Amino acid sequence: MSAQPPAPAPAGDGRSAYLPDFCEARTVLAIVLVAALVAVVLALARQNVGAEFLTELARVSVYLLWTSLLCAAVLCRARPTLAGLSLQASSLWALAIIVGTVAVVSECVYWFGRLWAARLGVTSSFFPERHWSFLLPNLAIAAIVGAVALRYFYVAFEWRRSVELEARARVRALQARIRPHFLFNSLNTVAALTRSDPSRAEEAIEDLADLFRVSLNDSRAQITLREELEVARIYQRIEQLRLGDRLSVRWRVGELPPRAIVPSLLLQPLLENAIGHGIEPLPDGGTVTVDGHVDGSEITIEVWNPVSQLARAVRSGNRMALDNIRQRLELVFPGRSAVEVVESGEDYRVKLRFPLVLGTAEPADWK
Repeated sequence: MSAQPPAPAPAGDGRSAYLPDFCEARTVLAIVLVAALVAVVLALARQNVGAEFLTELARVSVYLLWTSLLCAAVLCRARPTLAGLSLQASSLWALAIIVGTVAVVSECVYWFGRLWAARLGVTSSFFPERHWSFLLPNLAIAAIVGAVALRYFYVAFEWRRSVELEARARVRALQARIRPHFLFNSLNTVAALTRSDPSRAEEAIEDLADLFRVSLNDSRAQITLREELEVARIYQRIEQLRLGDRLSVRWRVGELPPRAIVPSLLLQPLLENAIGHGIEPLPDGGTVTVDGHVDGSEITIEVWNPVSQLARAVRSGNRMALDNIRQRLELVFPGRSAVEVVESGEDYRVKLRFPLVLGTAEPADWK
């Protein structure tokens, strides 16, 4: 499965791009289903029974399906132009396109039906004698259904935008969460290395700069798994300088697809918690394991570490980071993700599960 990045919004007020892509299969399917539902309602409104009801349903269904598909085709072609207008203008033009398309189709169907009925010498209640009795109800229904549909599209667009803004706000909150004492400890470590091992000090400064560049400047709500793993590895290298042999990280992520899309700052907070609450309080340190694998269309990543009983008693501070990650996964993969915490013996495990969605950009080689 491949995730397509959204096309850049044309000039306008931003909200005018709320119309969905009418060329997309899911949108067309939704339009067909709505047309079928409206056909059933209209057929029931005529209060026919038995074979007459089925005949009326067939006529109305064919008419509405072809009309709605033609409206979708016209809106598909007009969408780039409408997106460049103001919200009010784009809405009015979209409604005018819907009503105008219905008017043209109704005119063609009415006169073709009248000629066909006259040639066969039959009458049909579907094509009344009075022209306006056929055209005006169709236009009224088109205006009402079109206005309701446009309102729905706008509300759905605003909801998606609010979700994206909330996701970005949560990313910024995590970016600001890199604790000040981590920076102070890292700088003290670098200062000590400048005298004993200048080359390692230079590498540490570069890693620290890379980490804070990502944390402070990258406000994307979603990144590739390759980028997220690299951020976590940078964080590990910095902490490794401070803790030395007391810290060991076992990476078992070779099976994970580098182009998979994940929320930004997904793993680094887990690694930070594992080191800060698990490894650092232990006199002899320990090993953090990061294990990832793909099961069909789902990615599973586990981070586990040893933890002392004292650290377990004060571990409630981790809940904020876990809740943040859980909420951001839900924003990106609604109803299809999970964050599980398993505490057994002296181990503490966090398991993430979310769908495999690939980005389009080709990743660079992993460091």
